[in-house]
This record gives sequence, structure tokens and C-alpha cells, in this order.
Amino acid sequence: MKELEFIRYISKKFKAGKPVVKGIGDDCAILDYTKTRYMLLTCDMIIEGTHFSGKATPFQIGWKAVAVNISDIAAMGGIPRYILVSAGIPRNKGAKFLKEIIKGIETISRRFNILLIGGDTNVSRETVINVTLIGEVEKKCVITRDGARRGDLIFVTGCLGEGRVKHLNFLPRLKEARILAKDFKLNSMIDLSDGLAMDLNRLTEAAKVGARVYKSLIPLSDASEPLDKAILAGEDFELLFTAPIGESKKLIKRMGRREDLPITLIGEIVDRRFGVQLIQEEGKIKPLKPKGFAHL
Repeated sequence: MKELEFIRYISKKFKAGKPVVKGIGDDCAILDYTKTRYMLLTCDMIIEGTHFSGKATPFQIGWKAVAVNISDIAAMGGIPRYILVSAGIPRNKGAKFLKEIIKGIETISRRFNILLIGGDTNVSRETVINVTLIGEVEKKCVITRDGARRGDLIFVTGCLGEGRVKHLNFLPRLKEARILAKDFKLNSMIDLSDGLAMDLNRLTEAAKVGARVYKSLIPLSDASEPLDKAILAGEDFELLFTAPIGESKKLIKRMGRREDLPITLIGEIVDRRFGVQLIQEEGKIKPLKPKGFAHL
């Protein structure tokens, strides 16, 4: 069973009620919390052989385990607060290995003012780290992936195609996400963990819309593979978001005035009947299918 199919299967099995504002199907679950704020909850597991190789240092493993969760909180416009960490470690790994993982976790947690409040450890065949991150967001600032509307413009932060070289030490786009959430009214946002092709399809499916992105506009890093591979590779952890025309104009003006918001306009939201399309330089239309980094 493919990952998207499995998520749909689970969603049908478990129906959320109050105080759950949003359950399965977004980067974070949203719970009603206070009069002005929502609680955000997310968890991500990283596994040796799937998300990192045996060449990764334990510090990098700890850093990435927390970073991928911060990226989820960023995609909702929120602020990370507390983590619980569960670790499965092979018997042949010594105490130094585990302490270096904790050092990676501690370093990134301190940088983002996150407090470790619990977890679990166990023996496993390969190294496995699971982090649960609890955060919060102002109700007026929360952004979900199902709000995209026809006529929205599509933007992405940073450059794509760097995932294969930066995924062990990337810096989550939390600062940029907070600027976007507080200063602009976005309709939707998602983090690019599994590649532009996969995650754009997730966003459009949630909102029941189509999308058109232009190959010539997609920003690639100097370290990137060719675009056809870069949009499938995953692990970029940039933010993909949509905004109505009025807000898009404000975003473009802000880009010209200050350099703290590295974003690029790459396309537009269209009617659902068009699906998700990649427009090539010569105008040829290519369907952009939901393919990318596979977890299942």
C-alpha cells in the first residue's frame, strides 16, 4: 500500500471531534487550546537506510530528527515548544554514539528554544529516532494545506534540489514561516519533504484544485540535479505556499525591499479539472504526477 493510500485508509478509520480542529491529513494536527491560540502536534520518524545512511554522524542524526519536525510546525505558521524523543539503537553502538545524538538534538533545540520533556529508548536492528513536537500558533496566523483557491499564485522558499546534500544539517524555514504567517494572509502552505511533485499534489488534493507550475521559474541550487530529478528527489524542506493576488503583490514588493524572505513565484492554482501541470519552456504541458521520496 502506497503512503497516500495508507493515509486515506487511516483517515476513514478515525474520525476526529472536538477539541480537534484538524486531524490526519496535514503537516500537524491542530487542537483548540486557548481563546487566541491553537496547539500543534506532529511526529516524524527517521530510520537508518531510509532517511540517512550509515555514514551520517550521530550528531547529524539527532539534528535532523528534530529539524524535520520543526519544518512541519513552520508549515502551519507556528512556534515549536516541546519535544519527546524515542530512540531505537543497535547494541553495537556505544554510549558515545547515543550521547552525540543527544548533542545534535540539544543543539538544534536550543537554537529554536525547544524543551525536551520526555521519551523512550530501546534496542533495535538499525538506528531509529522518533520525535513528537508540540507547538502553538495564533488562531489568526494558522495556515493549512487545504486552503488553496483558484487564482492563487504559488511560491516556494529558497532553492530546490539540495536535499541530497543538505538534508542532514538543513535549517528549518521557521523564521520565514513566521514572517509569512504574521505579515501576510496566505491560503495554504506545506513543507517540501517528499519533493515538489509529490507535495504539490498533496496540497492540491487537500484543496480540491489544480495547479500549473512553470519549469523556467523553479529555482534550482548550484548543487541540484537536473530539474526532472530535483522535483522528485525530496528532502529539500523548503516551504511551498499559495496566496491570493492581492497578497501576492505585497509579497513581491517585500522581496524587493528586504532579503529576509527568499521566495520565488513558480505558478498558479487553477481549476481541479486541469490536474497538476508542469509547463515547459516551449509551452508543452506535462502532467506532474504525485511521485517523489517514498516512505512506503
